[in-house]
Amino acid sequence: MLIDFARLDPGAVYLTLTQALIPRPIAWVLSENADGGHNLAPFSYFTAVSSSPPLIMLSVGRKTPAEPKDTAANIAARDAFVVHIPHREQIQAVNDSAAALPAGDSEVQRLGLRLAAIPDFPLPRLADARIALACRLYEIKAIGAAPQTLIFGEVQQLYASDAIAETTADGRTKIHADRLDPLGRLGAGEYQGFGEIMPLARPQ
Repeated sequence: MLIDFARLDPGAVYLTLTQALIPRPIAWVLSENADGGHNLAPFSYFTAVSSSPPLIMLSVGRKTPAEPKDTAANIAARDAFVVHIPHREQIQAVNDSAAALPAGDSEVQRLGLRLAAIPDFPLPRLADARIALACRLYEIKAIGAAPQTLIFGEVQQLYASDAIAETTADGRTKIHADRLDPLGRLGAGEYQGFGEIMPLARPQ
């Protein structure tokens, strides 16, 4: 099968790409609404892009051609956001937080999720998160005809639960992937639990 993207509408392109580019990590993004409440939404067009400065990127669609999604609007207006890497036990809450709600409605409140403060940062993290990245807006770019909003965030702090992270003898941080048990995104309505770890040394 050979699929010619020039013959597909954007919806079909999205469906095809998200089934082919798998698995994808999920950024579960907490941002601040205008009233001070907290928006929470998952995005799997997400990756790390730079170490100096430490940048991650989210690609966020729009509610309508004229209306940005709440996450993009909140970050553009208030700068700070927190990216969580959800784990297997959070699958239902992650999926439920993808529902389209009126602007200003808090998924955190609706889902009854607990929050915990991040020292020296204006926003909290999800208390049950095993990984949380406290980010400040670095740059926003609009791309494509829709357009899609590319949000570059500079990671200021990374929270890792003591249950999954340790400092090794050489002073490095080791995050145990199996203890994190991250949730992965596949195509359509499919998710993936964590699989087999296959250690392999890089060639010299």
